[in-house]
Amino acid sequence: MTTTNDMIYSVLDNNLSRIAGIQGAVLLSNDGIMLSAYLLDRPQAERIAAASSGIAATMKAISREVDGGRVIRQLVEMDDRYLCIVGCGEGSTLIVVTSRKARLGELGGEAVRTAQALGEWLGTPERAQAPSPSTAS
Repeated sequence: MTTTNDMIYSVLDNNLSRIAGIQGAVLLSNDGIMLSAYLLDRPQAERIAAASSGIAATMKAISREVDGGRVIRQLVEMDDRYLCIVGCGEGSTLIVVTSRKARLGELGGEAVRTAQALGEWLGTPERAQAPSPSTAS
């Protein structure tokens, strides 16, 4: 039996394994909970998820403030690594970690394609608002 986590891992592997220098990836909910990890051990993936959720939330807030629309991706450059943060649907974020061997165009493109593939079936539709007591009969 194939689980949701197996399907997520398969999408991550099929897309991200093509990136030179791939170190790992984490799929997290917007509240910072790790949903799935790729090539990272669970404790490290959970720490990355918790820390990255704040970065993702900050970028969304800045975008709202400047009427920038949806944040497509963020790239963090470090001495030895790249970190690419991409929104997946309405309720999750994909974090991709690579060495500096990665080509930035390839990293950004594959991360966005992977996020789109995951977002198609991970996105949680917005809940319908319950009728207020004054309108319910």
